[in-house]
Amino acid sequence: MSFKLSRDEILKEIVKSGKDPVYFINNYAKISHPMRGLIPFNTYDFQTDLLKDFNDYRFNVILKARQLGISTITAAYVAWMMMFHRDKNVLVIATKFSTAANLVKKVKSIHRNLPKWMKLADISIDNRTSFELTNGSQIKASSTSGDAGRSEALSLLVIDEAAHVEGLDELWTGLYPTLSTGGRCIALSTPNGVGNWFHQTCIDAEIEKNDFHLVTLPWQVHPDRDQEWFDKETKNMSRRQIAQELECNFNMSGETVFHPEDMELISQGVEDPKYKTGFDRNLWIWEEYKPENNYMLSGDVARGDGADYSTFHIFKLETNELVAEYRGKPTPDIFADMLMGVGKEYGSCMMVVENNSVGWTVLNKLQELGYPNIYYSKKSTHEYVDPLMAESSNSVVPGFTTSQKTRPLVVAKLEEFVRNKLINIRSKRLYNEMKTFVWQNGKPQAMKKHNDDLIMACAIGCWVRDTAFAVNQRDVEYQKAFLSSITTSNRKLNTTIPGMIAYDKLKTEKKLENASKMYTDHLWLLKG
Repeated sequence: MSFKLSRDEILKEIVKSGKDPVYFINNYAKISHPMRGLIPFNTYDFQTDLLKDFNDYRFNVILKARQLGISTITAAYVAWMMMFHRDKNVLVIATKFSTAANLVKKVKSIHRNLPKWMKLADISIDNRTSFELTNGSQIKASSTSGDAGRSEALSLLVIDEAAHVEGLDELWTGLYPTLSTGGRCIALSTPNGVGNWFHQTCIDAEIEKNDFHLVTLPWQVHPDRDQEWFDKETKNMSRRQIAQELECNFNMSGETVFHPEDMELISQGVEDPKYKTGFDRNLWIWEEYKPENNYMLSGDVARGDGADYSTFHIFKLETNELVAEYRGKPTPDIFADMLMGVGKEYGSCMMVVENNSVGWTVLNKLQELGYPNIYYSKKSTHEYVDPLMAESSNSVVPGFTTSQKTRPLVVAKLEEFVRNKLINIRSKRLYNEMKTFVWQNGKPQAMKKHNDDLIMACAIGCWVRDTAFAVNQRDVEYQKAFLSSITTSNRKLNTTIPGMIAYDKLKTEKKLENASKMYTDHLWLLKG
């Protein structure tokens, strides 16, 4: 407003601006444009919505494309907060001190270019690192050192380019207590791969696992940007750069185990189960047992420390569909009873249970209960052993052994199945685990504070299906061929044909007797 206002009008404008940051910014804030100089800040719809979120939620995490003016709108919000509230303490941290200092500079600029009558507080401190008003409100820029802001009670913490701040996990641990008296937080950034604090915070916010409100702002939210703009902008950018700078795509910008395109395909097939059952309603059923199909149960047993879950999947082997799934925290004996019941429900299917740690307790209980179809393997290996052979061997153990050697093998097998579209995943729980399953220090594992129990149960199942069952089937074919080679026809030769030599009856009968004995001695070959 450039026209002269009366005293009453000024008071009304001050009151109106103090109540509504959107009104204040659109009417009185000015920003520096690189081409047009100092111009009024007229917010776009997505910026207006963001300002409302800043007011409505204590903790906001902003996943954004670049060049959307989000840092500037944040600076404008801070300027409003400092102007109309006493004793507000704002701290800005960023991957570089210059980035944090630049946001402070924007706050200063907005204040300096306000109408004189709107400046309810004058400047008391003004330097490169801090800006303070006479009403006690202040903003400081800080490096990301371990003691940043630890000794202060903060009204607002702004983390700019949060995905790029190294060691933000530890830093947040120290900063969070400074917000305990009602302080707010705004964390904003383009994505920078997965596994960092920003990614984890966004993922947790999406599933309401933390106190943050997630706002996602890809390039399309800007009204002046269309496909033509995108094509021109991305002409010389790599796929990773596009994902990071414009599309708000964590996976494409980082190191997830499962390719983002494969994950996108899985997301399209995710559906609610037909029903949820079990004592804790954590047994999800998509398809009930059908006698014409073959099934396999693959399970992962919790360590028993309460941090992870006991899980299992039911595979329909003909199509490799996951038709049932469980994830919960029952005691080992209850979990064994559940496995027994579900296994029998699906035709006493092959049961593959991890035998590490508490897994032994579960497997022993299954053996005591007399489950007829338990997976066996050689000690300290993943090699499948037929149950008939297991009964007479001391080198055989029930269950699947997960080790430093076998874990990457089974994970690689699951990734292969996903990549080649050889598995049908319908579970939202499994899908969410896959989104946070990343490469860390060269190893596939769940992000911090996330789980991979459903993934491991599924990975073990894929490995067994593609190796043990395949080996077993191959052995059966070999055995059939061998037995065919040692059987002898009981037809008598026609010696009336001219030129034929009469056969020795006693000699032939002896051959048949030997062949029959060999067949009996090698009856174990008829496994499967």
